[in-house]
Amino acid sequence: MLFLKHHNNKYFFLIGVLFLVSCGSFFKDGEDTLPIARVGESYLFAEDLEPFITKGMSKQDSTAFAVNFINKWASKQLLLSKSKINLSEEQLNEFNRLVNDYKTDLYTRAYTEALVQQANDTAISSSQLKTFYEGQKENFKLNEKIVQLRFVELPNQFLDKNVVVDKIKSFTEDDKNYLDSIGVQFKKIHFNDSIWVSASRVLNEIAPLNSTNEDRYLKKSQFFELQDSLGVYLGKVTGVLNVNDIAPLSYIKTDIKRVLLNRRRLEYVRKLETEIIDEGIQKNEFEIYVQEN
Repeated sequence: MLFLKHHNNKYFFLIGVLFLVSCGSFFKDGEDTLPIARVGESYLFAEDLEPFITKGMSKQDSTAFAVNFINKWASKQLLLSKSKINLSEEQLNEFNRLVNDYKTDLYTRAYTEALVQQANDTAISSSQLKTFYEGQKENFKLNEKIVQLRFVELPNQFLDKNVVVDKIKSFTEDDKNYLDSIGVQFKKIHFNDSIWVSASRVLNEIAPLNSTNEDRYLKKSQFFELQDSLGVYLGKVTGVLNVNDIAPLSYIKTDIKRVLLNRRRLEYVRKLETEIIDEGIQKNEFEIYVQEN
């Protein structure tokens, strides 16, 4: 049982028989629902607390948690009660309006999102991506340098470094096959030089590269060989785009797809709103009353 007592102008709670039993026996199916706390005309029930009590809690932990939960609930209810008395009528009306608006938005948004998910139209074709990209090119300027390169990191004790250097530079089909065959000996490897990556990412991967020497080594057709105590870094830059250059489609494809899907979603929601208005009118569920002067 729960008792609310007054002592030195402070309220505190005593939990008695209610939490002397284990959590498992506390919540029993089929029992009549009884309140475990009351503030004014508001009641807290065991079922309100039950979702927060986990099976892994000891009796002591669950009791302590329950006491804290009930105290917080009570303080909120008491503050709410006092706010209704002390706030102006105008404030209360405004807060009630906000609460109702939030409730309406919460329900309608959840329902709308469920319908959008049900439609599940997430396929964006290559032609759609390209058409959007071509029409919006000027809006896709880069805010960072990006590069294309092939790159390997070798251990310092690697014996055939010169062979790898030659293969990285020429990079014929036979060179690729050879490098792939000995790839397990490399510490890092990146041979897909058709992919654009940010210069900042390259700097993170290649320790000797930094903002000071970046322009020296990360330029088109540049081959570089760098070394530190961790390894030897070999790279061949095949492409460079700088800040304010137009981003290539392959680099921003994911972003464009996200934009197109969001547009499709908004169009679907607008269509849904129109259809539901039409349905409401047809079923005589929605009317607008025109008042003549």
